[in-house]
Amino acid sequence: MSNVTATLKSADPAAASSNGDGIAHQLDYENQYVSFWVDGQLLGVPVNAVQEVPNPQSIAPTPKARTEIAGLLNLRGQIVTAVNLRKRMGLPDLDEDQDSMNVVVRHEEESYSLLVDEVGEVINVSTETLEPVPHTLDSH
Repeated sequence: MSNVTATLKSADPAAASSNGDGIAHQLDYENQYVSFWVDGQLLGVPVNAVQEVPNPQSIAPTPKARTEIAGLLNLRGQIVTAVNLRKRMGLPDLDEDQDSMNVVVRHEEESYSLLVDEVGEVINVSTETLEPVPHTLDSH
């Protein structure tokens, strides 16, 4: 699941999406990202990789899984692995009174739910505004 996320330089989604207008630009999916927040960092995944952003789901724990695997969830009969991005990035857990949100992405014929702090919006991003994947993510 490497290279699925990108860090956006602008912390203001409105500023990041203001690089063009018109219907042709809105349909340029190669430059569109679903944005989300993890520990104050604005991240995104290509809109073409996102399957859905479901309502909160019950996650069944998976014994002996890696620490970043929060468990499994059932999306209308499809079993999906839930990945806690805070743990994956070596960040502290959310406060107990806060719930994670799900961004379900497709990668190599599999679906994964990325647990994030907050989901933003679909934004248009030029390649100049992208930063490399954070160093806290390795190739696993």
